[in-house]
Amino acid sequence: MDFDLTPEQREFCANLETFALKELNDGLVERDREGVFAAENWRKCADIGLLGLPVPVEHGGLAADATTMMTALESLGYGCRDNGLIFSLHAHLWAGTSPIVRFGSPGQRERYLPGMCAGDVIAGHAMTEPGSGSDAFAMATTVTRTGGTYVLNGSKVFVSNAPIADVLLVFAVDPAKRGFAGVSAFLVDRDTPGLTVSRPVSKMGLRTSPMGEVHLDGCEVAADALLGPEGAGMAVFNWTMERERSFILASALGTMRRDLERCVDHARTRGQFGRPIGSFQAVSHRIVDMRMRLDAARLLLHRLAWQIDNDRPTKVEAALAKVFVSEAFVQSGLDAVQIHGGYGYTTEYELERDLRDALASRIYSGTSEIQRNLAAHHMGLTTRTTGRRPTGRKN
Repeated sequence: MDFDLTPEQREFCANLETFALKELNDGLVERDREGVFAAENWRKCADIGLLGLPVPVEHGGLAADATTMMTALESLGYGCRDNGLIFSLHAHLWAGTSPIVRFGSPGQRERYLPGMCAGDVIAGHAMTEPGSGSDAFAMATTVTRTGGTYVLNGSKVFVSNAPIADVLLVFAVDPAKRGFAGVSAFLVDRDTPGLTVSRPVSKMGLRTSPMGEVHLDGCEVAADALLGPEGAGMAVFNWTMERERSFILASALGTMRRDLERCVDHARTRGQFGRPIGSFQAVSHRIVDMRMRLDAARLLLHRLAWQIDNDRPTKVEAALAKVFVSEAFVQSGLDAVQIHGGYGYTTEYELERDLRDALASRIYSGTSEIQRNLAAHHMGLTTRTTGRRPTGRKN
């Protein structure tokens, strides 16, 4: 298992870090306060190739391998302090673009992928509902086939990018089938009659990433809107979530690295009781813990990238990495604020924003509890749906 980067990978990531530092941070405090999405910066990300990372070259992408993508996203997270912009990019890449690359027909790939890479088409992922979050099989949005078309009815909530999305990946269940084989996935364009999107929902963190509700009222789509075979929606969803949770926290490594460097600098220069606060074990040990969490998180994600690049199974490893990195992200954010004391609590220092943004990582792409359940299930400890020990096993 070799994590060394090639010279080309190092150069690409170094250039990306420089680009992000220079181009993506202007006016961030105000944009975060007002909840404004940086459309101009989205275009800049497209121009440098970020929106095409997992997309084949023939559709305008970079066809990057997993290791390159993981490292590039850390560089982006370090240079770009706008975690909301990065989160919208993740939602677009892993929950919108990647499933089209994996499951899309030639026509769907040709129709959507070039625009997605160029920044002209923004994607959203509509799965969660008012009554079904972690329990996907409680889905109430229905699909009915009428001749050569499908009619969708229902509502989705917490849809990242919904207010700005040009196309939504929508999941719906056939009421005549239900269960795993009853769910299908559809690519629904924003201007489709019967589709409405709410205004952005105000949030605690990731405020520059717009999130909204999606309502489908007799929304009729053609048969070619179906992503994958009919009844394969849960297979599409499960693959998409595994891919998303594999990469969505790679940028958090960059944020954690940036905050760690700030804490080290602050501990060296901030004096109390006649000496730098870094000389007190209460501070220095906290910073060392931040470093250990960062290194461990990076190793977990790069092992995951290596497994993806080598076609190894990643279901459990993706779940474990998602839990560990998200919780490390939150704890490091708490530590950074604590080390800076009153300054860390102010918006001027921007550390409080990183903490607010980090808290959501334990919820999106599957909560920490769901990831632990998934890992426990694959270790033979519980069944995924009931939490009971599998029958036939002894203590």
